[in-house]
Amino acid sequence: MFVRELALRDFRSWRELDLEFAAEPAILVGRNGFGKTNVLEALYFATNLRSHRVSSDAALVADGADSARIATTVHNDGRELSMELTVNRVGANRVSLNTRPVKRHREVIGVLRSVMFAPEDLLLVRGEPNDRRRFLDEVITGLGPGAVAAKADYDRVLRQRAALLKTAGAALRRGGDHAESVISTLDVWDAQLAGFGAQVTANRLAVTRAVGPHFAQAYAAIAPHSRPASLAYRAAVGPEVAEADGAPRPVADIEQVLLEALAAARDKEIDRGVCLVGPHRDDLDIRLGDQPAKGYASHGESWSLALALRLATVELARADGVEPVIMLDDVFAELDSRRREHLVGYTAGAEQLLVTAAVPEDLPPGVRGRRLTVEMKQDEDDAADTAVSRRSLVVGDDKLDDDE
Repeated sequence: MFVRELALRDFRSWRELDLEFAAEPAILVGRNGFGKTNVLEALYFATNLRSHRVSSDAALVADGADSARIATTVHNDGRELSMELTVNRVGANRVSLNTRPVKRHREVIGVLRSVMFAPEDLLLVRGEPNDRRRFLDEVITGLGPGAVAAKADYDRVLRQRAALLKTAGAALRRGGDHAESVISTLDVWDAQLAGFGAQVTANRLAVTRAVGPHFAQAYAAIAPHSRPASLAYRAAVGPEVAEADGAPRPVADIEQVLLEALAAARDKEIDRGVCLVGPHRDDLDIRLGDQPAKGYASHGESWSLALALRLATVELARADGVEPVIMLDDVFAELDSRRREHLVGYTAGAEQLLVTAAVPEDLPPGVRGRRLTVEMKQDEDDAADTAVSRRSLVVGDDKLDDDE
């Protein structure tokens, strides 16, 4: 799989970009803040229908524009699909596949499969549970539109139930019909939250089981003298949702566990006005030996663990018969020489490798290919002779040879 064409309009710092790619490495070189990462972010968005850096899509739209456009053509095993995404500053986004509007945006999930390595990956080990949940949900997109839909439905119910909980206490204190209405409505939301939450939990458990062996193997290769690394999914409701006798727990069983936990926590939830039960409170337990990696792993070990997680997702896609596009966003500047060499060797066989670097010297030997030089242009208002906007431009396109 590789991206053959990418066009951006009013996407972050790119007012206009039209690029043709091939099944080969492409390296975007430019100073920090010049827009290199924005190109990879656009492809990440085309993969996951969300940014890896911000939660609001409005931040992706260039200043002064109402919408941004991402258009890409993906070549996969002799077949090509073209996808266009319109990201609106206000209102719903639009998606089309081969010029046909797509009503359910999740239908385009899987057209492009990519894995991004970025400096922010260190948060997978040292950050908060939300960073690790996001990683799992990103990998789950590879399971197809159904898994993506379950998470979207869960998030929708979670928001609506949380809004009800904020007003539930006052309604119950008024009593009468108000109290009865709150209780009956909460019962409905509890059932939906448990149902969708069970699917989300089951999907995350499945991904953790699938990624785990690849992760352990990748970490052992990167850090052969370190302790063994392992993964486990930690559900806030307790170990009852984990595997039973080595077999996945049925979704119906997980749903029942969540329902019981919701019933037990109802008074506390109403008192605090927040949802205390569900997979939005779970975590991915990364362990080094018999200790949690967070708080015990050194800086070098943490980077090795983060790299191993990303390498494991590549192997998971390959096991599914897909060679994903691999994107390396300024990671070589963060790694020591040994980890650089391992990453270079691992990605050498990628069908398409996209790399960003501040300067060519950040690139280790072995990373060679097409080089695109990115600069930032500052437009001026001719009348006032003042800078009014900044935009990214590709100002060079050449080959980075082995002898450079």
